[in-house]
Amino acid sequence: STSASDVVKPNKNVKKKKSSRSILFGASMGAIVTAWVFSGNFLFMALFTLMTALGQLEYYRMVMRIGIYPARKISVLGACAMFITAMFAPQLHQICLPFFATYAMIWFLTMRRKVSTIPDIASTFTGMFYLGYIPSFWVRIRCITDTASNTTPTTLLRPFIGPLLDKIHVHAKSILPRFSNFVHSPITPGSVFIFWTWLSIAFSDVGAYFVGRKFGKTKLGSIFPAAGAASPNKTVEGYIGGSIVCAMFASVGAWIMQWPYWYITGPTHGIVLAFLGLVGDLTASMLKRDSGLKDFG
Repeated sequence: STSASDVVKPNKNVKKKKSSRSILFGASMGAIVTAWVFSGNFLFMALFTLMTALGQLEYYRMVMRIGIYPARKISVLGACAMFITAMFAPQLHQICLPFFATYAMIWFLTMRRKVSTIPDIASTFTGMFYLGYIPSFWVRIRCITDTASNTTPTTLLRPFIGPLLDKIHVHAKSILPRFSNFVHSPITPGSVFIFWTWLSIAFSDVGAYFVGRKFGKTKLGSIFPAAGAASPNKTVEGYIGGSIVCAMFASVGAWIMQWPYWYITGPTHGIVLAFLGLVGDLTASMLKRDSGLKDFG
C-alpha cells in the first residue's frame, strides 16, 4: 500500500520544479526585455510597433467575438504612425490621434452599408488610445538624451561604464564616418528610466502576489465591487505589499539616476507606478471577462 508520505513527497518535488521553472522563465524574460530596452532607439521602436500591432489585432479579435465591429485596420495603422512619429517627428506625434480618429469616423460614415453602433466606434477609439497613443510615449521617453553628454547618461554608474561606452561610440563613428550623425549610444537617460520603471512594475506584481498569498484577507471587491468582479483574487493587502516593493525598487533607481531628493521622488514614483499597474491589470481583466476570454493570445 502507498503511504501518505510517499504521496506528499512527489507533490513537493513537482511544486519545486514548477517554481524553479517559473524563476528561470522570469529571469530569461527579464534578460530579454533588458537587452531590448538597451538595444537602441531604432530597434526599441520597431519591436514595440510590431508588438502593438499584434496586440491591437488580438484586442479587436476579442471584441469581434461579442458582435462589435471596429475600424481595426485604421486603428492599427494609426498606432504604427504614433510610434514612428514619436521617434522621427515628435512635433507631429500628438496630431496622430485626432487625425486617425477623424479618419475612422469618415470610414464609418462612408464605407459601411449600415449605421455603425456606439460600441463599434468606442472600441475603435479605445484600441487607438489604450493600445496605441499611450504606449507610444515610451518611444519618446526612450529618445530622451543627456544634455551634458550625448553618449552616456548621468548616473552613479557613469564613472565605471562611461569611458567604455565613450570608446565604443567613437570607434563606431570612425568605422561609419558618413553615418556619424546617426550613430548614437544605445544607453540613454530615457532607456535607464524605462529600465527602472519596468523593473519596479514587474517586482510590484511579484510583491503583490506573495504578500496577497500570505497575508491577503480583504478582497478588493469588498471595497470596489466592479474591480472585484474583474479580478476576484486581488486583495488590499497584496496591493499594499506590491506598492511597498515597487517603491523600494523605484527608490534604488532614483538614487542611481541621481534624482533630486531621491528619497522622496523615488518612493512617490513607485507608489504611482503600482497604482497605474493595478489599473492596467484590472482594465485588461475587465476586457477579457466581457469578451469571455481567459487570456490574450
